[in-house]
Amino acid sequence: MNMPQPAEGHRKLARLAGRWKGEERVHPSPWDPTGGPATGFVENRLALSDFVVIQDYRQERNGAASFTGHGVFAYNPASNLYTMHWWDNMGVAGPHVYQGGFEGDVLTLTCMTTAGLSRAVFDLREPGHYGFRLGISPDGQNWRPFMEGRYQKD
Repeated sequence: MNMPQPAEGHRKLARLAGRWKGEERVHPSPWDPTGGPATGFVENRLALSDFVVIQDYRQERNGAASFTGHGVFAYNPASNLYTMHWWDNMGVAGPHVYQGGFEGDVLTLTCMTTAGLSRAVFDLREPGHYGFRLGISPDGQNWRPFMEGRYQKD
């Protein structure tokens, strides 16, 4: 039996694999009224014969963990759709399911949350680095930044 092999879309996701560290800016929000600088630690690993990327994320502020999350990225070649299932320590039951795609080397995923639409953007244009932006919108038209980060591969 010939086992399936990862497609080009899976190989694009594989670029996230590795250990990353970066400086972040958290914007004021109902969850964090003051916002401020943070440091992000990301460990992305390939799993299931390189068909998915599993992410463990930790944000530190003032030397202590302030936020943690766990994500599973996948690609469906039949629909050319990328997904990220996301859990975090904010107490929401079940995962947030983000969907979207790549435009060039930029992966954009959106999800409906209790706060409205959420958009996660992973900019992979520079080898050994990636940029991240998370925004929220009540209507899908007017976006406000929630956080940004720039990460370097360890």
